[in-house]
Amino acid sequence: MLGMNYRLKELQENNRPIKVGIVGAGQMGRGLISQLYKMKGMTPSVICDIDVDKVLYAFTKSNITKDDYIITNKLSEANDAINKGKIVVSEDKSIASFVEGTDAVVDATGFTDIGAEIAIDTINNEKHIIMLDVEADVVVGPILKQKADKAGVIYTGSAGDEPGAVKEMFDFCEALAFDIKVIGKGKNNEVDHSCTPDSIRDYAISRGVSPKMQCSFSDGTKNMVELCCMANSTGLVPDVRGGHGPKSDIKELVKILSLKEEGGILNNYGVVEWVNGIAPGVFCIISTDLEFVHHELQYLRIGDGPNYVLYRPYHLCGMETPLTIARAVLDKANTIVPMNGLVCETITVAKKDLKKGEKIDGIGGFSTYGTIDKREVAKELNALPIGLINSNTYMAKDVRKGEVITYDDVILDENSLVVKLRKEQDNIFE
Repeated sequence: MLGMNYRLKELQENNRPIKVGIVGAGQMGRGLISQLYKMKGMTPSVICDIDVDKVLYAFTKSNITKDDYIITNKLSEANDAINKGKIVVSEDKSIASFVEGTDAVVDATGFTDIGAEIAIDTINNEKHIIMLDVEADVVVGPILKQKADKAGVIYTGSAGDEPGAVKEMFDFCEALAFDIKVIGKGKNNEVDHSCTPDSIRDYAISRGVSPKMQCSFSDGTKNMVELCCMANSTGLVPDVRGGHGPKSDIKELVKILSLKEEGGILNNYGVVEWVNGIAPGVFCIISTDLEFVHHELQYLRIGDGPNYVLYRPYHLCGMETPLTIARAVLDKANTIVPMNGLVCETITVAKKDLKKGEKIDGIGGFSTYGTIDKREVAKELNALPIGLINSNTYMAKDVRKGEVITYDDVILDENSLVVKLRKEQDNIFE
């Protein structure tokens, strides 16, 4: 991102800021609002959330006053307000995509159905779309990217989110011709596949996140979604379903994440992995066949070889997203996107015994959790991607706790846009 500060400063000096729409004022969205308002050369022009009070709360923490914004659900009023330099606040998510004058839209909702709608509306209105909604990306990212390409706009995941932070390291290592053995991320809590929004409610509220979101962290689904996004953008895959998830610090990581015959736990290299103990960092384990490069890495105290771990001890979530927005608008470049078709899936597993006719929920809910596996394995099993489940999904058969749920086991909501997009995607990329 060298030189972006100077380019944004120039935009500020010329009064030509990048105008951004944001949908979702949860934890990530609120941080993004504050960061954008502080930065030079960028501004949050439209903020949409079904709960306007969340937006106004973010404003109070960002020094945005009542004179700076209007609240409206009317597109004509929104267009007029932006022309006058006001920030638009709306309950209607479509305002962000349809309003005139904005350059890009950020989906910060975390809901697959809503994310798909935001992406399609944004692409159809010829604006760049930045997906903080990794949950949607791992289900229908390839088809959304294809549609964006045809429309001449950028579809991309975000810098600062762990997949984006890992992809930056991967690109760095690949450009330098290192042999990339393992990429991955830390996790800062034990996985409890049986947890529910109710069981972690108090903990979630104490952290300032919704119980549903915290549940997706605690039951491991969010972790699997992020690994899936890394896999789909690099071609690396999990060594085993769900990954090994060892406990480790950075010092021991290169030894643990080596092949079994080398004293480690891996069956193969070229994998994505998660580690309990190094959060909030991300890492890339590399090697080389060049003697002098080994010498240089050891001289620089990167490690003793033959493998070396490069570690970034932080990721700044929504606070880094403006850099992805700027790249999309100024350079027509992405941060992280899926390859043609999916490499991996976040497949669905039953949290409890499920009965025929029972309504189920998906990510962060009471009924299911997600785990990562290779796309070819998921296809052979006919495994259901967890992101296709919404509030109108029912069980077609009984499924026992811990079993993988298949397409045959459920009745999907055929009116769901993400379900329709997934069918279109499967027809194109299979």
